[in-house]
Amino acid sequence: MQSPKLNYCLKFSIVYFCLISIGAKTYAQVITTDSVDRLVERTLKTFDVPGIAIAIVKDDKIVYEKGYGVASLKTNKKVDENTLFGIASNSKAFTAAAIGILCDEGKIRLDDKVTDYIPEFKMYDPYVTAEFTIRDLLTHRSGLGLGAGDLMDFPDSTDFSMKDVIHNLRYFKPVSSFRSKFDYDNQLYKVAGEVIARVSGMSWEDFIETRIMKPLQMDHSSASYQRLKDRSNVIDAHSPVDGTVVVIPRYLTITGNAAGGIYSSVADLSKWAIMQMNNGKYGDGKQLFSEGIHWQMWSPQTILQQGPRSYYNTHFAAYGLGWFLNDAKGYKQVSHTGGIDGMVTEITLLPELKLGIIVLTNQMAGAAFTAVTNQIKDSYLGIKPGQDWIKILSDQVKANEAGADKVTADVWKQVEAKKHDGSKTDITPFAGTYHDNWLGDVVISEKGGQLWFAAKRSPKLTGQLLAYKGNTFVVKWIYRSMEADAFAMFSVDENGKPSGLKMKPVSPATDFSFDFQDLDFTKVK
Repeated sequence: MQSPKLNYCLKFSIVYFCLISIGAKTYAQVITTDSVDRLVERTLKTFDVPGIAIAIVKDDKIVYEKGYGVASLKTNKKVDENTLFGIASNSKAFTAAAIGILCDEGKIRLDDKVTDYIPEFKMYDPYVTAEFTIRDLLTHRSGLGLGAGDLMDFPDSTDFSMKDVIHNLRYFKPVSSFRSKFDYDNQLYKVAGEVIARVSGMSWEDFIETRIMKPLQMDHSSASYQRLKDRSNVIDAHSPVDGTVVVIPRYLTITGNAAGGIYSSVADLSKWAIMQMNNGKYGDGKQLFSEGIHWQMWSPQTILQQGPRSYYNTHFAAYGLGWFLNDAKGYKQVSHTGGIDGMVTEITLLPELKLGIIVLTNQMAGAAFTAVTNQIKDSYLGIKPGQDWIKILSDQVKANEAGADKVTADVWKQVEAKKHDGSKTDITPFAGTYHDNWLGDVVISEKGGQLWFAAKRSPKLTGQLLAYKGNTFVVKWIYRSMEADAFAMFSVDENGKPSGLKMKPVSPATDFSFDFQDLDFTKVK
């Protein structure tokens, strides 16, 4: 889960556009090997990241690939160019590519209706259900709120089947008009994966490995952690817990691979990047997908708001099919980030320069991959003297942490004051079973004079309920690496008895995939 540093990781990720206005002169100079080494070593230390792997691709060649630090604080095994990381939402471009391959084969079209392939697909609004296309699955413009339904994945994901995911979409009320606004979504990419499975007759995982990874000779990569044949060179997940970076449990998903399940290395992803910058071509003139499909992926589909001032003179921002798109110093930039528990990644392509930068990390500090990417990118753009991105982003992290820490500190201060103000909250009436249409049952129980929260279908959502104000409590989760403590706001019936429960995150820095605000519990017993 994302810690309250900067909201970069955004479970399965959302791209970060830096809006710092800084003057820069341009000179032609490419970053040196020694400079990259110093950059990454300083990044490891500044952002407390155990391990990083980077690759630079230029003019269809890997000009730099190297690992730094350790794959795990438990084993201290060194990272190298073949070390496998969970690439999280960088998997989305693979899903889009798979859809493109099927389009090239005439088996589907981007503007076919989803219900043509998944008849049981149903959104909250019948009109949206009827009009929803495969293209809509890939473009984050559904009208659903940011991260809607992600609690079916985070922090646990083993209890929800694809059937559950498809069924539960009907319960999410839209927050904007259909196709009118960008809101990052993971659940619909899972549905796209199901379309691939039903059309191709093989699982999404099999399709990705046989139709994309095998032709590109991405020999160490896999469509999921569970499918890795060799786990001798794979990272552990890390996150700060009570101020110290430690190994945390690995995130494993059953239904979410099409949105963020791939494990790969910078060596393998370099082959993917080279193919992308050659319009789908690889090897000796072979074509993975057509040039026409390639430009569909790299053409704006959903417009993103762009700030008035930008270090890279950025004028537009959009989402294509599995890729974020913008301009940087006059060049088209194609990129994506990814974040799951304890690892965050970034792939950045400037196709007109035939430049690709890949940064994989095993800690949840999104500023780390941005600092490395931007510093390398500045050198190829000829920006000198370049900015000290490590300092810039470190300062931003500290400022954001300070703001988030103030909010949470004020809440915990109120909780502590409530314990000693002489009043006594009668907690017995709050105990019971509460049901939400898509997350299922939560049991509020009384143990030793304290209330406890336990989600039946998501065991990691277990914590203590602490009195806050009135009928509002704060849930302090047992799994502290989640950094997602939440308000639990009970409603009462005409007799003053608890009848329902709604929730929302305490900290403004809570990862959006903890979509507590989408829950609406009714007390059932």
